Amino acid sequence: MTRGLDGSEGAAASETKPAEAPAQASAQGVTPPPGGMRTFVQVLVNTAIANITTSFLWFALTFWVYLETRSVLATGIIGGAYMLLIAFFAMLFGTIVDRHRKLQVMVFSSLVTLGSFVIAGVLYLVQPESALLDLGGPWFWAFSGIILFGSVVEHMRNIALSTTVTLLVPEERHANANGMVGTVQGVAFIVTSVFSGLAIGLLGMGWTLVIAITLTLVALVHLFFLRVPEERPIPAEGERMSTIDFRGSVAAVRRAPGLFALILFSTLNNLIGGVYMALMDPYGLTIFSVEVWGIVLGVTATGFIIGGLVIAKFGLGKNPIRTMLLVVIGMGLLGSFFTIREWWPLYALGIWAYMTLIPVVEASEQTVIQKVVPFQRQGRVFGFAAAVESAAAPVTAFLIAPIAQFWIIPYMESEGGQATWGWVLGDGDARGIALVFFFAGLIMVALAILAFRTRSYRLLSAEYQGGRGANDEGETDASRAGPGDEPGPAGETRPVDQTAAVDDSTDDPAQRTR
Repeated sequence: MTRGLDGSEGAAASETKPAEAPAQASAQGVTPPPGGMRTFVQVLVNTAIANITTSFLWFALTFWVYLETRSVLATGIIGGAYMLLIAFFAMLFGTIVDRHRKLQVMVFSSLVTLGSFVIAGVLYLVQPESALLDLGGPWFWAFSGIILFGSVVEHMRNIALSTTVTLLVPEERHANANGMVGTVQGVAFIVTSVFSGLAIGLLGMGWTLVIAITLTLVALVHLFFLRVPEERPIPAEGERMSTIDFRGSVAAVRRAPGLFALILFSTLNNLIGGVYMALMDPYGLTIFSVEVWGIVLGVTATGFIIGGLVIAKFGLGKNPIRTMLLVVIGMGLLGSFFTIREWWPLYALGIWAYMTLIPVVEASEQTVIQKVVPFQRQGRVFGFAAAVESAAAPVTAFLIAPIAQFWIIPYMESEGGQATWGWVLGDGDARGIALVFFFAGLIMVALAILAFRTRSYRLLSAEYQGGRGANDEGETDASRAGPGDEPGPAGETRPVDQTAAVDDSTDDPAQRTR
């Protein structure tokens, strides 16, 4: 179902395509080319190979370092540095994506990643493993840092991929395309989880590097055979050409009423998600052996694939924002109750169900940004969102782990804790972690319910659906405007809260394409 900027849902069923194309061009400054979806699939597969390769090498490095040094500190620094560097560089990557053709950005990213992995391979050849594993020496940090740099730069491709949805895919299929991205991420997670361990265990770090270099080269060569039609990006009049366009990112977010609130909500959701990131493995290793736990993770990761396939088939409904909030409520309930008893089937099924919902949340945010943000600024907005949201989960993980270790877990092992919470959480060896999960999930539910009542939710829902008035469920009255209507200043064809006009007064097509 088409939700054009004119606000007429279902217009594709009754209007001709020539009437639809100008609406799309006026909204984002681009019109998807014929066969654009086919080109997008090729770009998606290429990006999937690149993502799998960098994740494969990064996971393998973490496994290798831990198995050889048994240093939790080293692996913790490596993992934390990866997430924090992505958060730090995301806005720079977004600015680069906006100011260059997307295919050029992908080629540049692949070249830098390939060069980094080749340098790491040379270091592995010329230095003994004992030097590379000496945490007190320079070669360990040089070797790990080079692989880290190559893996972080590859993240630029993910931002470029999100913008190619707008560039290549018709607007009515954005949600489906974003669902395909979620499916690919699920496949990548499974492949990475399984083959990184096998590569280190059976082949060692040397051959693991060879595999990563080869696959990165394959993805790069494939890019040279792709053709992505795109005009050369031209900065808007008066726009500063700074390296990191923070002002432009914030301005683009503020132009869409409620978009900043959506990013803030996703950040709060990631803060709570950091609780699960920090404690899910310890809980799983309490009730499973390490071998079985690895299999459980691989099987439950199929939830990513199924969730993405469902979105690719059915989309996200009339209002992706409403869909996202309902799904977050479901995730919170799952997070509260999948450890309410120490039963392994309950935990495994809960993780699987939780993972099926993650692609819905991610696709919803991407679909909204692709609709309400001009194409020329989408890279910076995706970069801004990634920077804010990526920093959230590690912060919570670093905070909750010591709190759980030194306070909550000992409390739940005491007679007082068991007497107070035993009726809810039952008996077992990991009731302290279960208590953290229980309250984290309830907080997630409360945040989503409160978000439904906010003005930002109503404004962004109206903005997404073409500037029409929206009820609390986000459904529009398409009969108020015809297919030829365009969103004008507040008070013409946009019966939303008049205070929104202050933030969105520049919503005519000429301004929105700047």
